[in-house]
Amino acid sequence: MDRYERILALHRTFKSARYPVSNQRLMDELGCSRATLYRDIAFLRDALGAPVESDASGDGGFRYDESEAERFELPGLWLNSDELHALLATHQLLDRTGNGVLASALAPLKARIESLLSEQAGGRRWPVERVRVLGSGVRRRDEIAFRVVAGAVLERKRLGFDYLARSTNERTHRSVSPQRLTHYKDNWYLDAYDHEREGLRSFSVDRIQHARVVDEAALDLPDAELDQHLAASYGIFSGAPKGIATILFSAKAARWVADEHWHSKQEGRFLADGRYQLKIPYSNAKELLMDVLRYGADAEITEPESLRQQARTLLQLAVSAYEKNA
Repeated sequence: MDRYERILALHRTFKSARYPVSNQRLMDELGCSRATLYRDIAFLRDALGAPVESDASGDGGFRYDESEAERFELPGLWLNSDELHALLATHQLLDRTGNGVLASALAPLKARIESLLSEQAGGRRWPVERVRVLGSGVRRRDEIAFRVVAGAVLERKRLGFDYLARSTNERTHRSVSPQRLTHYKDNWYLDAYDHEREGLRSFSVDRIQHARVVDEAALDLPDAELDQHLAASYGIFSGAPKGIATILFSAKAARWVADEHWHSKQEGRFLADGRYQLKIPYSNAKELLMDVLRYGADAEITEPESLRQQARTLLQLAVSAYEKNA
């Protein structure tokens, strides 16, 4: 344990201690000598202004002054190496998946974290490039529109924008109260209450144009209502479930599917022959069908019959396209 982490450990110990902590316990927890312990305590008290006091009974040990302990905190960013690594890895995730959306805002924090890690590593640079986050199907996005949308969500302001629907390619103007920003499968979506249509809608942020914040407070809907409408069914499509899909996966595919999270209310079980049965509530079949069909012959929809027929039709169309060009 280096000095940085020893100081942090001392601070946490003293913050939670109701009685003086013995020298021996501190040396054992920090893995250091008595001389090192005293130097660290002196630094904590004199350089960082911590309200450290010694045991007045003469039995040895230290603690924070009771009247000051609750409000004293270490100045600046004090985290242990594991926490710093996690922060830096998270920054890489945001930077790479967000195409730089938050990079400029987080750059000072990233530089500070890298500096602290370098200090802990004796001046060696932490190899940031060894953390890789690969996007899949990331859509191009207007960064200005994203910032306006994100600002309205956080500031709880109403939002106006033009929306070019991908399914119909039609442009409409929307006036909404933003509720949540959702990052789903490497893309961003805005969950909002549409005032003209008087209902909750989800918008793909990459299809939002000419976004502007309206100087009017957003309507806030209860979390329970949002969850019921936006998270009750499979995938990004909102609305109450219209059915429960039952999918059978081969024994080979089961080794992957059994460890996958498809939906918060999914039900899965292994069958006697090694296959895996998965049940999922869904509202719109489109996304569910795409995800099931990517397993090819290793997946079969058994219920409901209407969903099974849709899958069969899609597979037949795919086969006919290959036969047509043979």
